[in-house]
Amino acid sequence: MKREAEGEVIHLVDRMVGNVKGGRFEKSLSGLTAAGALVTAAEIYFEHDKASFGNKWMWLPVALGPVGAAAGIAGVFSRRMAKTALPIASAAIVANGLQGTYLHARGIAQKPGGFSNLRYNLEMGPPLLAPLLVTLVGGMGLLASILRREK
Repeated sequence: MKREAEGEVIHLVDRMVGNVKGGRFEKSLSGLTAAGALVTAAEIYFEHDKASFGNKWMWLPVALGPVGAAAGIAGVFSRRMAKTALPIASAAIVANGLQGTYLHARGIAQKPGGFSNLRYNLEMGPPLLAPLLVTLVGGMGLLASILRREK
């Protein structure tokens, strides 16, 4: 907490809202998108490698990670990139995450017993909700691209 001259207390939340209103948050969120894209791409690589990349679509989220990271870093340094490259890359990441959720659900359904053996197949099959984590990274990039930028 910080005190103003009149004795009023400014809370952390108020300061964060001020950062969003003032346009200082856009650069930070672009940078977080870059970091999140790299971390999730690495995790996806290791998980899909365990499955021997049995489906060609398993490579797409791995390839989109560096694309999202590059767009996020570019968005930190360039307003133009934050408004063009970052939303394009982020939309591709969101779309791929939704596609991955469908493919993981299909993978669970294809296991013996399908959805009638749901508990076992959720534990032993592809992680159903994991692709939504990469979707959140793409969502951060989309949010960063629509926020106001500090002049």
